[in-house]
Amino acid sequence: MAKDKKQKASAQTEQAAADEEKIKTEALEADLAKAKEDLEKEKNDYLKLLAEFNTFRQRTKEERASIISSASADTIKGLLPVLDDCERAMELLKASSDEAAKEGTSLIYNKLFAYLKTRGLERIEALGQKFDTDFHEAEAMIPVAEEEKKGMVYDVIQTGYLLDGKVLRFAKVVVGQ
Repeated sequence: MAKDKKQKASAQTEQAAADEEKIKTEALEADLAKAKEDLEKEKNDYLKLLAEFNTFRQRTKEERASIISSASADTIKGLLPVLDDCERAMELLKASSDEAAKEGTSLIYNKLFAYLKTRGLERIEALGQKFDTDFHEAEAMIPVAEEEKKGMVYDVIQTGYLLDGKVLRFAKVVVGQ
């Protein structure tokens, strides 16, 4: 009987050890699963943060380009009255016999316009074109006898300009009616 008690005690100890080992294994597996879950969560958080940072970087890059473009457009827009004055001066000097004044004014105008052209400025050619509200602003309408001149730009009051394909200033025109 003592032998049976020893065997039972031994069996119980082995069972207890096995149960304890099973509990430890389950605890380790639970810890491993939690660690994997935490790692996956951290990985997802990192990927989200990386995506947000890339979005932020792209947005600031676009905003910076927009600010530079806006500043450039404002500067060029401020120089348009100078171009207008040069054009008026050249028109007035056509009747003059002062060749030096004609040449000097023309040189200044051409240099300024060439520089602005490298920055994306283009003149809107309006005279003789069909009136287009996307590029022209009608200041007046005059009656015309010919049917083909109706709806056409008859005269340009102020030259219009495009900057990189966008209207910087509409051409102010007189339209045939």
